[in-house]
Amino acid sequence: MLDDILDYAEHLRERPVWQPIPDAVRAQFRQTLPAGPSELSAVHQQFMDHILPYSVGNSHPGFMGWVQGGGNPVGTLAEMLAAGLNANLGGRDHIPIEVEKQVTRWVSALFDFPDTASGLFVTGTSMANFIAVLVARARALGTQVRQTGLAACTSRLVAYTSAGAHGCIAQAMDMAGLGMDALRIIPMNAQFEMDTALLQAAIQADRAKGLTPFFIVGTAGSVDVGAIDDLDTLADIAAQEQLWFHIDGAFGALAMLSPALAPRLNGIQRADSIAFDFHKWLQVPYDAGFILVRDSTAHYDTFATPASYLRRETKGLAAGSPWPCDFGPDLSRGFRALKTWFTIQVYGADQLGRMIAHTCEVAQYLKQAVLANPKLELMAPVALNIVCFRYRCNAPDVPDVVNANIVVALHESGISAPSTNTVNKQLVIRAAIVNHRTRTEDIDALIAATLRFGDQFSSTDQHAASKQDDKSHE
Repeated sequence: MLDDILDYAEHLRERPVWQPIPDAVRAQFRQTLPAGPSELSAVHQQFMDHILPYSVGNSHPGFMGWVQGGGNPVGTLAEMLAAGLNANLGGRDHIPIEVEKQVTRWVSALFDFPDTASGLFVTGTSMANFIAVLVARARALGTQVRQTGLAACTSRLVAYTSAGAHGCIAQAMDMAGLGMDALRIIPMNAQFEMDTALLQAAIQADRAKGLTPFFIVGTAGSVDVGAIDDLDTLADIAAQEQLWFHIDGAFGALAMLSPALAPRLNGIQRADSIAFDFHKWLQVPYDAGFILVRDSTAHYDTFATPASYLRRETKGLAAGSPWPCDFGPDLSRGFRALKTWFTIQVYGADQLGRMIAHTCEVAQYLKQAVLANPKLELMAPVALNIVCFRYRCNAPDVPDVVNANIVVALHESGISAPSTNTVNKQLVIRAAIVNHRTRTEDIDALIAATLRFGDQFSSTDQHAASKQDDKSHE
């Protein structure tokens, strides 16, 4: 099994990025609960035949559709060790928790947070952002809100983020009981960054209404185009208004590992909390999200719960307080830290930083290829590693359809897997260069296939549009 999965990673380029699932294969997963045992080798063969060929494909160098990391072989092996150890990192006194604490210290140093900062591995940035909202809520309303609930509070909290922010920010407001209407969506400037003047105006308008601003979310690497908000100015506003300053750095925060990219994140060091994923740009196998909080006391006070079955001691296995479960909602937690710890130790911060910079260089290569071809159009600035472009069409109302068809054709061809996005109300092809395996040859294949499919669909759709126009004049 280990040989097979390592061979799979080694020979990824020989496979399609993605392929449609045949009905017969899908039917294999409609079977009833097995009553008896099966041979391990037979079940593994089912995996090889019916699961491995039909994955989403994010390990493949041609996968560019969504911001998903490609994994790495060291992380694969570490995951096997973690599964064999089967440690529960909810609490108690054992070394796996020390591994998680060491990673926390490493990223605290990376972001210039104090040694006393707290951190926690979670499933991903969606959960990390949710935790940040809860910590900021407790600071704004007092920890008694955990007991009495929002209904007992006279203050109505409001938060602020960019129109380019990820949808999980609104979801976090919903789950925190504050409501999505309490999140102010601030328009962006021409660089797709939050308009800080409009942010200040929104805060003042809310205060005038008797509302309580409490939370600003800056974005470091927006999901749409990879833009980075003016984090330093946001930090100034948060300090002036005494608001919690959180950064959603799902993938972009780890650009701090690259000396060439780190200056673009100036101001991230001033955040109260940062959410990011090791499973994106750091290529750690899924899942490995993280929340880092400057004020560990505020973090602890938001989640710590006394319970007899979680009794703490000063000696023995029940020692080691505070436990990770005092900083988040999970009592049962896997050993996510190990694959992250292995990845950082084996490759080193310098090499990981160069890898991150390389993906941005490949994105610039794609940008230049788009600009050099008159049939293609760049649709947004390329701040980091996300390139939004499209195939040009002369006929009205055709470009969105043609470009949507191009993306589907790219997927089904197995050549490349970008996604679609909407930029300035126009559908675009979005290529996120996150995978460390992606090279310029993969970009060349994407461009060639895009032009081929674009010529095909543009001709077909323009002909159909012309026939429809003829009918309208009859």
